Amino acid sequence: MINKKVIVAASIISLAACVEKVPVTGRRQVSLVAESDLVSMSLTEYDKFLLEHKPLPASDARAQLVKKVGEKIQAAVVKFMNDKGLSQRIDGYQWAFNTVDDATVNAWCMPGGKVVVYTGLLPVTQDEASLAVVMGHEIAHAIARHGNERMSQGMAVQFGGVLLSAALQSKPQETQNLFMQSYGLGSTLGVLKYSRTHESEADKMGLVFSAIAGYDPNAAVAFWERMAAQGGQKPLEILSTHPSDDTRIADIKAFLPEALTYYKK
Repeated sequence: MINKKVIVAASIISLAACVEKVPVTGRRQVSLVAESDLVSMSLTEYDKFLLEHKPLPASDARAQLVKKVGEKIQAAVVKFMNDKGLSQRIDGYQWAFNTVDDATVNAWCMPGGKVVVYTGLLPVTQDEASLAVVMGHEIAHAIARHGNERMSQGMAVQFGGVLLSAALQSKPQETQNLFMQSYGLGSTLGVLKYSRTHESEADKMGLVFSAIAGYDPNAAVAFWERMAAQGGQKPLEILSTHPSDDTRIADIKAFLPEALTYYKK
């Protein structure tokens, strides 16, 4: 008969092995899905998305701007990770920055550094520094592995915690749908994507990354004020997983002194 204490001890050891700390904030997180598996899956899903949503040509000024900002954020992330001894957190990243001609106010980043910006976002960002705020925020979600946390929760609920490879074989469409939902693909900025904790965390991390890239973190306040002015009916914060505009802007203002320590003009 198997000793229950041994099973419990083994489970605790296994769970502890999955506990990490999020860069910048230091929050402890549990990821039950191997990040390398999600990075591999993202390569396929990203290519599939670009086949269905043709990106702007490299000659387009909007695509050039997105690529320029993205590459500066990428360099900042790599520098930060190397300086903090966390370079393994971005192992396997194959960065890509594409712009899709779509009026949706949206941007996202898959694990592995696969970024898409929708042209509908650019009239709201208005300037390069504000675009850096958004791209830094979306890339921060990937670096913080927020999607992995959501995917891990979903795998536990929908598939009983089986391995990703097994889920892909037995229920490929359901697993693909869970992946897309976990990374907010198809949703818009301002629409529920991540928990309040994840959103606030991405705000802070994104400000650090954009500051290291040479962008003034103060641009974040004006950008989110413009986002708030977009309007639309929004639920009370207590009923929402997304921070209210006022809360978000207040939290960003409170974090600005720390973010500015990374900013060099």
